[in-house]
Amino acid sequence: MAARTARAEQVNATRELILTAAERLFAERGVNAVSNRQVSEAAGQGNNTAVGYHFGTKADLVRAIVRKHATQIEEIRARLLAGIGDSPDVRDWVDCLVRPIPQHLGALGGPTWYARFCAQIMTDPVLHQIVVDESLTSPSLRKIIDGLTACLPDLPPEVRAERSEMARHLIVQMPAERERALAENRPTPRATWDDAATGLADALVGLWLAPVAKRS
Repeated sequence: MAARTARAEQVNATRELILTAAERLFAERGVNAVSNRQVSEAAGQGNNTAVGYHFGTKADLVRAIVRKHATQIEEIRARLLAGIGDSPDVRDWVDCLVRPIPQHLGALGGPTWYARFCAQIMTDPVLHQIVVDESLTSPSLRKIIDGLTACLPDLPPEVRAERSEMARHLIVQMPAERERALAENRPTPRATWDDAATGLADALVGLWLAPVAKRS
């Protein structure tokens, strides 16, 4: 029993090393520029097949990184959602949409790589779909999207779809830009992750509530 427990602990420690190394390398170089062998070496594994042994394909590894962060992000999202009830205020729903990842990154301390990792994988159609599929498993995220939609009954469906895409880009890219600046010791417009989330929410409220020009 003790031997099995020790083995399980060793396996879990190795998996964690691989996940951390992969997240960092994918964030800094891009997913397609990093091989499983490079991940294994960065994780301190003498066996270059360690990634395949513990996770399978690169897509499986990406999914594991997303899931590594998902529980904490979902807890933040659910807590924010519980605090607004059935609010009719667009700002409340936007805050629930925007704040979970910045709050998670702030709680992790520095350095972090997850925001840049997300930005990298969103450029790949296959890996992008993994993130979409994993996000759709979040009941609180679905409630937030429904709540935001209910606050915008007069927004034409095609405009709502267009602005949703704009919002997605900002929600992914702005934290990635801040994280990159912090990694490079460059100044950032906002002092903290919480302040950065506030600025992003301000912008997205303006985006959602912007007037819709009549088409010619």
